[in-house]
Amino acid sequence: MRSAVNLVDKLYVYDKIGQLNGHILSVVNVENRTLDFHIHECSDELFYVIEGRFHLETDEGLIEVNEGEFIIVPKGIRHRPVVKNLTRFLMIELEGTLNKENSGDLYED
Repeated sequence: MRSAVNLVDKLYVYDKIGQLNGHILSVVNVENRTLDFHIHECSDELFYVIEGRFHLETDEGLIEVNEGEFIIVPKGIRHRPVVKNLTRFLMIELEGTLNKENSGDLYED
């Protein structure tokens, strides 16, 4: 798995590196990007920061998530990632949760 993560080098492209009980594990590199607010109605979403840091914005405000930390966004919570500097994420969500409308248009099934 580590070698698959290290091979991800493009920005904004979700590279699927595995599956676990109906969940997709994706790695994505993001820099200088804020997505639109969105809600996942059917699934929680996990962001684990492999390298860098970012803020997760919800209706309650900004939450800073640093390298080596993760945050789980419960289903039904309006949110958006706010990324300034280059950050590498591992994302885990139920298959079908991410799509072009809520991932910045670069997610491929």
